[in-house]
Amino acid sequence: MGLIAIGAGLAVLVGIGAGIGIGIATGKAVEGIARQPEASGKIQTSLLLGAALAEATAIYGLIGAILIIVLLK
Repeated sequence: MGLIAIGAGLAVLVGIGAGIGIGIATGKAVEGIARQPEASGKIQTSLLLGAALAEATAIYGLIGAILIIVLLK
């Protein structure tokens, strides 16, 4: 039971980390667009790429946690 709780905790921590990372990136992108509106296309492209990578990390963490829970059950 303890290892299942560790797997669930891992999923929560990875999700929180990805959320914080995407939130910070979005805030910085908005600041960048406010300062240089003419560069908004490049900033949005970089933001979407970064958000996708952060989400991928969260998905890997979720899959890892699910594997821990299923394999140790």
